[in-house]
Amino acid sequence: MPFQRDIAILGGCGHVGLPLGLAFAERGLTVALHDINASAVETVGQGRMPFREEGADTLLPQLLEAGRLTVTTDAAVLGTAETVIVIVGTPVDQFLNPDVGAVLRALEPQLPRLVDGQLLVLRSTVYPGVTAMIEKRVAGLDVHIDVAFCPERIAEGHALTELRSLPQIVAARSSRATERAAGLFRHLASEIVELTPEEAELAKLFTNTWRYIKFATANQLYMIANDFGLDFERIRHAVTYQYPRAADMPGAGFAAGPCLFKDTMQIAAFDNNNFTLGHASVMINEGLPLYVVSQLSRHHELAEMTVGILGMAFKGGSDDPRQSLSYKLKRLLSIKARRVLCTDPYVTIDPDLTPLDTVLRDADLLIVATPHPEYAALEPQVPIVDLFNVLGRGVRV
Repeated sequence: MPFQRDIAILGGCGHVGLPLGLAFAERGLTVALHDINASAVETVGQGRMPFREEGADTLLPQLLEAGRLTVTTDAAVLGTAETVIVIVGTPVDQFLNPDVGAVLRALEPQLPRLVDGQLLVLRSTVYPGVTAMIEKRVAGLDVHIDVAFCPERIAEGHALTELRSLPQIVAARSSRATERAAGLFRHLASEIVELTPEEAELAKLFTNTWRYIKFATANQLYMIANDFGLDFERIRHAVTYQYPRAADMPGAGFAAGPCLFKDTMQIAAFDNNNFTLGHASVMINEGLPLYVVSQLSRHHELAEMTVGILGMAFKGGSDDPRQSLSYKLKRLLSIKARRVLCTDPYVTIDPDLTPLDTVLRDADLLIVATPHPEYAALEPQVPIVDLFNVLGRGVRV
């Protein structure tokens, strides 16, 4: 049957769906973004980005004006597109167990809107076996729909660049679904990597878990060096300088955000909690704020000090505070310090933030918790803990 548009994206105004929709529309496809967040839909519909994404501020209004991009809260749009892309992933609950049914629960109310001949693409990170679960549910419908899992691989804030440059993983059970999904993503990338759905589910989880483990290794080595009064960053520079086998050693710092920790816990659950390396990484990365506060308590009278936290987003250059360890640091310091002030040049949804000038004026001690580039030029007059070595003075607590 003929379709009114090429793509409809369920969850289309978030950090994954919106850049993806922009990228497809930029390549000439017609795209509808559906989202239940009416505020986000209104913002996007007015041509304004609800979050920071390099290049999107200019591209969004152009695509809306050209008519290649529409945005709506009306789920009926899902039945008008040849391809429906679902931006719903597997979260972990308060007990750190994967909520395996989350994707199906989100998709279930929309299944009656799907029509014969569509391609259904799961795009967010899912627990192994979720694609098969969706395939089984869709197979019970009165229409024929191809299902594929094509995991996103973007770095938040750089999605438009990476969607154009990175190979795309495509996974489906049938050759027809594989060919359709590969053809779709060839609009963005010249290279396609084909896997089975189960392989692709693990590939996405392995990617984030590998990064999380590398960060944990660096943070553990940092703590060892720091405990002996040595500068980890000077040591790391010596290790990595013109030495390719160690070039990928990351610096120390908070490893957080909505994916790395969550996906490491999903691998642990998938392996019946036998993933000792993953669990150790969680203890190290999640324990770094505790380590910093403990070290500061040894060298400073925190109860008499105002401590300023520089950066509340989960990574440098981002406005996204989701699962940021800066907030864990804030909670710990609120018990120890006389007063805690927090600032961030990008985060807009935290009403408790303080302007940078005020923090620099009132703080007796500063901590760079997020490596925003704006902090590189600071010349503080009080002690500063620079976990990410933004100021280039070495990493010591």
